[in-house]
Amino acid sequence: MNMDEALRFNAVLGWAKAIFPGILACLTIAMAATFLNEHYGGPVMLFALLLGMAFHFLAEEGRCVKGIELASKTILRVGVALLGVRITFDQIAGLGEFTIFGVIAAIILTILFGWITARFLGLKRSQGLLSGGAVAICGASAALALSAVMPKTKDSEQNTIVTVVAVTTLSTVAMVIYPLITQQFEMSTVDAGVFLGGTIHDVAQVVGAGYSISDETGDISTVVKLLRVTMLVPIVLVFSLLYRARRAENGKGGSGGILPPMFLVMFILFVVLNSYGVMPTMVTTSLTDLSRVCLVTAIAGLGMKTSLKELAQVGWPVVVLVVSETVFIAIFIFALVRFL
Repeated sequence: MNMDEALRFNAVLGWAKAIFPGILACLTIAMAATFLNEHYGGPVMLFALLLGMAFHFLAEEGRCVKGIELASKTILRVGVALLGVRITFDQIAGLGEFTIFGVIAAIILTILFGWITARFLGLKRSQGLLSGGAVAICGASAALALSAVMPKTKDSEQNTIVTVVAVTTLSTVAMVIYPLITQQFEMSTVDAGVFLGGTIHDVAQVVGAGYSISDETGDISTVVKLLRVTMLVPIVLVFSLLYRARRAENGKGGSGGILPPMFLVMFILFVVLNSYGVMPTMVTTSLTDLSRVCLVTAIAGLGMKTSLKELAQVGWPVVVLVVSETVFIAIFIFALVRFL
């Protein structure tokens, strides 16, 4: 080994030693959250977030800081990219044109509704876009993906955390209440599947709600939900270009042309590979599990970076915003399946 190789090896080894304690802390919290989810039920993302917040002191100073930072950013992007292995073009096409365009319209209008409502609540427009995207697409995962391409401010991480808590809690509530709504209004199997898949925020809660009615409803609701997850690609790309152009106008550098974020490119690549059956089932299953691990680990990291004192300063307006967006998309999808 020559001198240059030795220096590079030592640099990599030093970097690994620096991030290891923080990554280990995040993984430990992620494992604890997964244990609680598997044995007692409840949303694993919310467990990871709350447990992480209990260990906020590790993110303030000491050996864990660099690893926690890596988990909340880089590992987050890896987890979002791997979401693509769950989706195929055939699943989406099987829904039919009316359902596809209706769900896409609901996503766009919910994001616009969040943007407008945020102004009335005295919040920044970026908060309305973030929460609107989280409600419209896929809950906590969308909030994390969108926050990754939005400008970082002193309040951005707290806003992301509040959004994650709110959408995860509401998604769990919806998993219980929405099936009762479909039964109350005597929706058909197809209509119930579209309603549940088009309104509940997180994939796990959609699956739980759909299959609690019937296998067919569960299948339809899951595919509709995956359509919403697919919309993460264009929405994140639009957000990325929007804020890049704004930074360029403000003289802060919008360099880099119009290339999308790398994690978004990988997301699309995985969708294409999965659609054409290139990846074996075992690989797809493994990557899906890895995506889940990465996202739960990233949520744990975000929780550890969040101070309860700072979180309280964000206030109730964000919660009101997310609740109003949830009601909006529920009414829109209900009208879609009931009257159109």
